[in-house]
Amino acid sequence: MPQADLRALAPDPVLRPDGLPALDDWSLDPAVRHLNHGSFGAVPSATGTWQQALREEAERDPVAWFRHLPARVAQARCAIADWLHAPREATALVPNASAGVTAVLSSLPLRAGERIVVTDHAYGAVDMAVRRHAARAGAQVDTVHVPLAADAEQSAALIRAAVDSHDRTALVVVDHITSATARLMPVQQIAADCRERGIALLIDGAHAPGMLAEPLSGLQGTYWVGNLHKWPCAPRGTAALVAQPADPADRQRLFPPIDSWGAPNDYPQRFDQQGTLDLSAWLAAPHALDFVEDRYGWDAARTHISTLADYAQQYVAERWGVSLDGLPPEPAPAMRLVPLPDSIAADEAAAHALQHAIADRHACATSVTTWRGRGFLRLSAHLYNTPADYQDFADRCDVLHI
Repeated sequence: MPQADLRALAPDPVLRPDGLPALDDWSLDPAVRHLNHGSFGAVPSATGTWQQALREEAERDPVAWFRHLPARVAQARCAIADWLHAPREATALVPNASAGVTAVLSSLPLRAGERIVVTDHAYGAVDMAVRRHAARAGAQVDTVHVPLAADAEQSAALIRAAVDSHDRTALVVVDHITSATARLMPVQQIAADCRERGIALLIDGAHAPGMLAEPLSGLQGTYWVGNLHKWPCAPRGTAALVAQPADPADRQRLFPPIDSWGAPNDYPQRFDQQGTLDLSAWLAAPHALDFVEDRYGWDAARTHISTLADYAQQYVAERWGVSLDGLPPEPAPAMRLVPLPDSIAADEAAAHALQHAIADRHACATSVTTWRGRGFLRLSAHLYNTPADYQDFADRCDVLHI
């Protein structure tokens, strides 16, 4: 499609109620094209101000602050659980998805000779945590290859076959939305298969909150962790762990990565007290959730960013003359891949180098990922992004001549 025709399909930018660009609600540098919300998110300015007020309150009377902090964390936790449509009694707060994964892995009674099944789309830090815990127990880790173009039925069938190939499979670990390849995984079907077989399932839902309206739907019998600093725009250091094992009593094996004075309490209350850590991000997280709802509406926001992500992918691919064949048939709602030419970003070091070069030379914050020797540009979309962000980036940046 000619570029002029493609530009005509661009969705209208989101505006604040006063007519100013949505970007003005964030403290992002307007001189940078922010196309990588998926890595570290972005906090609305109003939420940042709210969090700073909390920190100042703590400094005015630290003793009073820490005395009342567990109760305030519990209140924020319940608000977050309600927003996720998750049971309050199943939901704890953790610093990030990796911390939640560590808490779950540490709680499971893994034995020598048992087996953990992962996929080759797993997030690197999670994969490393799985292998460390397996090695400590004398268990083994099997990696299932899920082709990039595999649909939901094919993906679930591959994981199911891997589980059934070994009579001592104890745990499956799978992404809800993959990081490097920006695809939805069929977690509801995988959860049903694991329930049927009595096998524990841990879902890395780092990108799911905010992108999906009800990320916990159909995931009974699982452990799930999701970051709130990404799409929900909460301050960094905020994530949710939702424990819904087949036996609810198994929740009581879960402890935070750091033991503190809350350790004698039941789950999830024992996670509410974390010594002298700055938990202002947890207290401010509901403010971010409410800000987006009150200002823009979460349902409208999800629809817009998905439409914008589609446009961004199409525009950049057309501008660079790149084929989109063979990409995941069920992409993440707010992230899209653009394949890079062969040999470009073929490994992690090269991907990072390219990402840094784009930032340094073109003032564009992007994500360059690599998977099985193939490099990709991973584009994110959020409310503050506009079609012009992707147009300007694609028009100015040639990945072959950075």
